[in-house]
Amino acid sequence: MSSKVEEELRNFSTVWIFVLASLCYCHFIAKIIKHGITRFVLILPVLILFFVLPLKLTTICLGGPTSFFIAWLATFKLILFSFGKGPLSSDPPHSMARFISFACFPVKLEENPTNSTTNGDDPNYPTPEKPVKKPAQKSLHSYLLKGIIFSSMFFVYQNKSSLHPKLFLLMYSVYTYTSLEVMLAIVAAIVRAYLGVELEPQFDDPYMATSVQDFWSRRWNIMVSKVLRPTVYVPVRTVSKHVVGNNWAAIPGVVAVFIVSGIMHEWIFYIIGRSKPTGEIGLFFVLQGVCMALEIIVKRMAHGKWRLPPRVSGTMAVSFVLVTAVWLFLPGMMRYNSDVMAYREMVGLIRYVKTLGSRLRLIEKGSNYSVFSSLHNRI
Repeated sequence: MSSKVEEELRNFSTVWIFVLASLCYCHFIAKIIKHGITRFVLILPVLILFFVLPLKLTTICLGGPTSFFIAWLATFKLILFSFGKGPLSSDPPHSMARFISFACFPVKLEENPTNSTTNGDDPNYPTPEKPVKKPAQKSLHSYLLKGIIFSSMFFVYQNKSSLHPKLFLLMYSVYTYTSLEVMLAIVAAIVRAYLGVELEPQFDDPYMATSVQDFWSRRWNIMVSKVLRPTVYVPVRTVSKHVVGNNWAAIPGVVAVFIVSGIMHEWIFYIIGRSKPTGEIGLFFVLQGVCMALEIIVKRMAHGKWRLPPRVSGTMAVSFVLVTAVWLFLPGMMRYNSDVMAYREMVGLIRYVKTLGSRLRLIEKGSNYSVFSSLHNRI
């Protein structure tokens, strides 16, 4: 087991060396090539590399976050950067360290209202006319509580056979959410310590959502929503204006965002599990997109004259997401044996740390013995 852990750690180091070198190349290209098609063509090999590079990893603990940060976030940000848009483009240009951190991680940036592409009639994203509260930084106690909840996965997994399959899936969805929050908090602490920049919270209490639109646009995986907006939603919405008119152009944009999200999720889970996709995960996101589009249509037709109380609409929205997740998303994820992989990786990591500790103690004892022998010979 320790040899497999060491091999994965070596692969992890290799992957990130390639990532850092590639981002240095992109940073240099921006200094000599103006944004546009030429820059995109020169960065295209990096986009392809980032898309397949996580295949070098085989674990959930390392392969999962790396595929999310590199194959998804960094790739989409570099596409925007090719055309002078997104968080990687600035005047004056970012330093190398900040460019790399902004490319790989959900780093918080001060938004410039003059560069915003929001539109007053955009029903999917916050606008100046409809300000949205920024997600508050979570307290240490909140993360500790989520860490405790996640650690109970060991007990639940050991007693999996005595639990109803649907109950286990529901509990696993909670573990997935808490593990993502804890993992991103750890990354945020590391980036804050080394670069002095804040990472934007990726979740804003999604269980408090008041609608499906509120859940996906403003509370769940916020950075992905912000990346998909300029890369998918805005272009599709712009094209759709000429087909369905300005009032309904947002609907195709919303559905397109969820189709792309479904494709990326299928790819990330393929990277982790190396099993042929069944389409359940992609179908889950398409269903969310269709439901969100219908919700927007109903809101527009009602003209704000009739609306359910937030507690009622919120309960319905969160229940819908949970039920469809248990129906499609989680079973699709379980086909990759993600729960088994996560459990084995945690156990393997604990054993590896114990083995490493034993090796260090032996080295320390050997060092002390050598020093003692040297002193004894001198005497």
